[in-house]
Amino acid sequence: MNEGALLSIVLLIGWLVLAGSALASFRLGWGKMAQLGLVWLAIFGGLFLLADLFGAQLPG
Repeated sequence: MNEGALLSIVLLIGWLVLAGSALASFRLGWGKMAQLGLVWLAIFGGLFLLADLFGAQLPG
């Protein structure tokens, strides 16, 4: 594994900890957190499907 990949993994874990602590500060129940997670999953999944439908590609 090269340095760039290791750095990406460490940074991803850091961002997940930061986002998780921010979410925990709202003191929502597990049911509400699961509902919000599914809503976000549906939003991003829908956007990816829409982009795929229109043939969007990343530049490069």
